[in-house]
Amino acid sequence: MADSDFFTIIENIITLDSDKKFHKELNLISWRCSAPVYDLRGWTRDRSEMTKGVTLTSEELTQLKEKLGGIEL
Repeated sequence: MADSDFFTIIENIITLDSDKKFHKELNLISWRCSAPVYDLRGWTRDRSEMTKGVTLTSEELTQLKEKLGGIEL
């Protein structure tokens, strides 16, 4: 669990490997002690820096998961 005055990472769901400075993580995170949301963004290995990201409620993540299931690559 990572903590700061600004956020608390409650659970790391997925980490996508990358050779770049930032790798992507999907985390369950609480911003400023608010209700946890799912958060997808880039982080440095030590989580000292982050990129802009996207936050989703559990309902939004469920919808995204269902819609992604129909995508063929």
